[in-house]
Amino acid sequence: MKRSFTLILFAAAFLSVFFVFQPISSAKVAKEVTFSKDVAPIFNAKCAECHRPGEVAPFSSLSYKDVRPWAKSIKEKVLDKTMPPWHADPNHGSFKNDRSLSKAEIETIISWVDGGAKEGNPKDLPPVPKFYEGWTIGKPDQIFSIPEQTLVEKGVEKYRYVQIDTNFKEDRWIQAAEIRSTGRSAVHHVIVFINAPGTTGTEDGSLLAGVAPGEQTAIFPAGYGKKIPAGAKLTFQLHYTPNGKDTKDISSVGLIFAKDAVKNEIKTRPVMNPRFVIPAGADNHEVKSAYTFKEDIRVTSFMPHMHLRGKDFQIKAVFADGNSKILLNVPKYDFAWQSYYIPTDPIVIPKGTRIECVAHYDNSSKNKFNPDPTKEVRWGDQTWEEMMIGWVSYYYETPQTKSVAAK
Repeated sequence: MKRSFTLILFAAAFLSVFFVFQPISSAKVAKEVTFSKDVAPIFNAKCAECHRPGEVAPFSSLSYKDVRPWAKSIKEKVLDKTMPPWHADPNHGSFKNDRSLSKAEIETIISWVDGGAKEGNPKDLPPVPKFYEGWTIGKPDQIFSIPEQTLVEKGVEKYRYVQIDTNFKEDRWIQAAEIRSTGRSAVHHVIVFINAPGTTGTEDGSLLAGVAPGEQTAIFPAGYGKKIPAGAKLTFQLHYTPNGKDTKDISSVGLIFAKDAVKNEIKTRPVMNPRFVIPAGADNHEVKSAYTFKEDIRVTSFMPHMHLRGKDFQIKAVFADGNSKILLNVPKYDFAWQSYYIPTDPIVIPKGTRIECVAHYDNSSKNKFNPDPTKEVRWGDQTWEEMMIGWVSYYYETPQTKSVAAK
């Protein structure tokens, strides 16, 4: 009897340990990640801008059928963080147009692919983002188009400049502007400048909008906008790259007019240095530029611009008291993605502050994109030449904006 009682106690102890350390299936089963419920919301928020029919991306992210064949490639690009493209150092500033994925979003996408990239219940799909006939900004209030341009299949295209009359009888405030081109395969970039009566279109603040690979559309919040004066013209700067076939292009700029009173006029100026020489073979050549603001301003966006040898780009503010602050740091510049960066809140820049830009270039054979590491490089329009521009958008601070900030 004593022996059997001991065995019972042993068995009870063993079973208690067994059940304590065994997983409880109902609590421990990993959540099944599906496209419809978990992945589609991420793609809609961070990818659909480019990954939709008619855009530059190789597939649409709006449906499971289109996404499924790309599952393994998606995992690879998400893991190495090349997609979605975002190059700002998170240690310096926060940006409202940050399209990078959070750690949780990355884990969700990886789990989805590793779990077989399942569709799930189509009823769980979120609403598909709405885009108006290819325009990101919605239906434009007015569209200005250049005459059709004919491009040859090969050779070097110099910049073209085409001027269009607006015929505006009164000043118009622009809430959003977007450029579209029918010959996109041969378009490197398009910039539209405002030529107010009596100006050349090169003055501070004359830039209206631009488009280049990866560049996002200019959309301003209520109360902000760009002004096109009565009688102004629009000048299109067109940079075409022959693509091996005869191409036609009609580039247009679509405008949405401000519905509310604009209190802050957005201006855009380049902080640039066109006088540099990058030695042949140099793998970390530094070029600087600077501009000192003579009025109080608030910065609303930054955009670094270099060409194929661009390596990194930093923009900082050096204040009158000698203190400085890094406003934007792009440690790995990518010419294929001309991103611009919108601070979460406009950055206060007191008058007398110097905006400094510091860029580095890799003109060595280590740079796989380098057209020719045996030649020194200077400023030039073409992609095998170089540029050094830190575009800064801002508005002048008024007594009214100061009082609002004080509250």
